[in-house]
Amino acid sequence: MKIRLTTLSENTAGKPGFSAEWGLSILVEADDHTILFDTGAGDVALRNADRLGIRIPSGTPIVLSHAHADHTGGLVPVLKRIGHTRVMAHPAIWEKKFTRRPHEDQAADISMPYERRALEQLGADFQLSAEPVQIADNIWVSGEIPMVTEFEAIEPIFYIEENNAFRPDPIRDDQALFIRSNKGLVIVLGCAHRGMVNTVLHARNITGEPRVHTIVGGTHLFPKTEDQKHKAIEALKALGVQKIGASHCTGFAAAMMLAQAFGEKFFPNNTGSITIIDDADNTDD
Repeated sequence: MKIRLTTLSENTAGKPGFSAEWGLSILVEADDHTILFDTGAGDVALRNADRLGIRIPSGTPIVLSHAHADHTGGLVPVLKRIGHTRVMAHPAIWEKKFTRRPHEDQAADISMPYERRALEQLGADFQLSAEPVQIADNIWVSGEIPMVTEFEAIEPIFYIEENNAFRPDPIRDDQALFIRSNKGLVIVLGCAHRGMVNTVLHARNITGEPRVHTIVGGTHLFPKTEDQKHKAIEALKALGVQKIGASHCTGFAAAMMLAQAFGEKFFPNNTGSITIIDDADNTDD
């Protein structure tokens, strides 16, 4: 199997001529399947695909890591381009989601920025599941990720609105994509709100593959305490992670910590980055 991960939208442009935004979108090509993991916040993913000369095939399935607008805001332009397709997500994708930080006077709406009916009229066929979904012999959508580590927790700035009142958001819709290769697991993260280590443990459980070759995507380490960051990094090292490409909500300080801990196994996964894992090769590009 040859796995190719192309980052179409991310906070930082990694090459001249590419656009950046606060968001994430990764085109996944593996096991003769093409999947768009998240859509970014707007049309940046499509503009960068054009820059790379990539034509996203009509009907390419979309996997949404969670409802936040920086991962779902590109749905309309993507659907207008690729037409009718499956959109796989957790049922909580339709909750009204907000964030409010201590220095902010008002809560900010960070929900999915579109109504379901409008997306369906553009061709979205929503397939919602809280359970893991196997979409190919070696590819899974994680479903809801159990929170089992003692050091990973969701920050108390996220809320759901219900009956005109706010309650803490457990971000049940947080998902990842798991690919089982002969070299070990390749894990694609959106934000890992429910914990990067929790996500890895879940991937090992549902795929039956204990080895972790590559992790790519948002790790949501930037708001964590120093103790939480160190514990997460030590846990990843203990799990034998071979490569880690940090994106989006990792933050520069946490990315530097990962780079120091993992050395040449670390890489910044920016807009325009292409990661290739080839089972038939003894080395990775």
